[in-house]
This record gives sequence, structure tokens and C-alpha cells, in this order.
Amino acid sequence: MREFIYFSNRARTTGNFPTENLMDAGRMDIAIHSVIHAFFISHNMRDDVKVHLLFNGPPDPPKHILLDPKGQKTIGKIQISKKDIANLIKKMLYKYKSGKNTIVEPGFEVEKKSLFKLIEEMQKDGKEVYVLDDKGEDIRKIKIADNPVFLLGDNDGFNKKELKKLKSMATPVSVGNKTYFASQVVTIVNNELDRRGI
Repeated sequence: MREFIYFSNRARTTGNFPTENLMDAGRMDIAIHSVIHAFFISHNMRDDVKVHLLFNGPPDPPKHILLDPKGQKTIGKIQISKKDIANLIKKMLYKYKSGKNTIVEPGFEVEKKSLFKLIEEMQKDGKEVYVLDDKGEDIRKIKIADNPVFLLGDNDGFNKKELKKLKSMATPVSVGNKTYFASQVVTIVNNELDRRGI
């Protein structure tokens, strides 16, 4: 099993965002593209991936959304579609109940949890966390643990304080000397893990 954490300091933390203009919802479009690239491949869907969306934007941060389809052929009974995934995220944020981990449907949960709390919990479970950073070690040269977790940010990335703390908690890795879209980074990481059979 491989996991991705997508983090955004701007993404909306309630479901009242417009699906017709996802850029105005704290660049929700980037989160959606990352979800698509994490799960879907040509004519199929990966059954070995979990995605965590960590939204820290207004009005009620932080929100942790877990997408864990468990071998379904669709995500939450939806096909590969930006609009459908946007509507799923909206639904999950609307269903959130204060102070609870809300199961919207099996494998799809939303709760109030910070990025650092999530990483701490993963590490307690024995998971190795890697943070995508252009100054990190080349992903093609490092040893990657089984059941790895890869953390990436939106177009704004992490602020200096966040990145300093993250580097003390996770292994910094780079996908090369070019700056890629977050969703492209997900594809590159998936490809590297596929080639290694992880």
C-alpha cells in the first residue's frame, strides 16, 4: 500500500465552494488533479493507494479527508471526472460533524486533524514518510520502505516554518531538477514505485 498526503494552506474547509470555478476554492483544482493521478491509470484504477487531503484554508481549518476506495472500480461510485471528484469532496466537507471522524461512506472519512498530527500517527504505525522537496535526495537513488507515505504541497508549497518541521519528521526527496505540477509529481512517484514493485 502506498499513501499520498496532499497539503494546501488555501483549500476551502467547507463544502460551499463553486465546482464551476475550482481555482477560486483555494486551488481545489490542484487537489482534484492529484487525486485523479493517484488513483487512475489507463482503463483501470489502482487498488493499492490511499489519498489524504489536508486542507488548511478558510473558514474551518484544518480538515483531513481520507480517500480509501479499497479496490473499487470507481471512487465513491464516481468515474474519473474532475466534476464528480469535486462533488465528492464537497459532500464530504458538508457531512463533517464537529469533533468527530465522520464516515461519509466506507473508505471515505473527514475529520478535523492537522498535518503534523497525521504524520505523527503514521509514524507511530511504523510508516516511513517522505516529503517532496526540490533540495531532497533524488528519489531514484534512495531506499524506499514498504508501504511508503509521500507528502506534497499545492502550488504554494509549505512555508519555511512548516518545511523546517517537516524535514525533521520526514525524509526529503526530489523528483528531479525541474518544478512539476503536484499531480505530475504524484504520477512520477507512482511510476517509481511501480518500477520497483513496491
